[in-house]
Amino acid sequence: MKILVINPNSSIEMTESIKETVRAAAGDRFEAEVCRITEAPPFIGSYADQLASGPHLLKLLKEQEDNYDGFIIACHLDPCLDAAKEITEKPVMGIGEVSMRMAPLLGRKFSVVGSSSATTYLKRRMVEQYGLEKFLASVRAPKPEWTGSQEELLIRAAGQAVREDGADVIVLGCAGFTGLDEAIKDDVKVPVLDGVACALAVMEGVLNMRGCTCRK
Repeated sequence: MKILVINPNSSIEMTESIKETVRAAAGDRFEAEVCRITEAPPFIGSYADQLASGPHLLKLLKEQEDNYDGFIIACHLDPCLDAAKEITEKPVMGIGEVSMRMAPLLGRKFSVVGSSSATTYLKRRMVEQYGLEKFLASVRAPKPEWTGSQEELLIRAAGQAVREDGADVIVLGCAGFTGLDEAIKDDVKVPVLDGVACALAVMEGVLNMRGCTCRK
């Protein structure tokens, strides 16, 4: 079993964080590699960013189709996910879709905690696209005036989602937050989902069941 995890932006720092999560999740059960789209913007935070990354992402997927059993797009906005599913029969998963679909299994309502208010609208549109509106408590992000480390800011935003919005589950809304789930969970006392880890767990299960993308 061999999985390719694609960071659709060009950030080296984010790619290295994703690699750490992938190594821990894979263990000795399956083989997984991580790459980034060097021609893409350093961060995917808009439809324009998704369009800039998309052609290079799809080209990479087609070039590597025969070398891997499954592909994961490691950006919570799931850029070009539908197009990627169209061009290969191999399973393709986006960390946004997987983590948000997993959240209702663990609680009644979930909140997405993103990187900034600029992506809040995009994440609400994703929730609508996936038909998950009835499970959504809120979409939150750290406020510009807040100070502290990334972990501290996310804990504050997640805490508000739990206390004020009634969230039973927190979904981390950026691949760059990978690895922070345990620290946030310890503080807010509800399940916290790391999209990269979620997608790897589901992909492993699908591949063990010999799953593939339906062409119907």
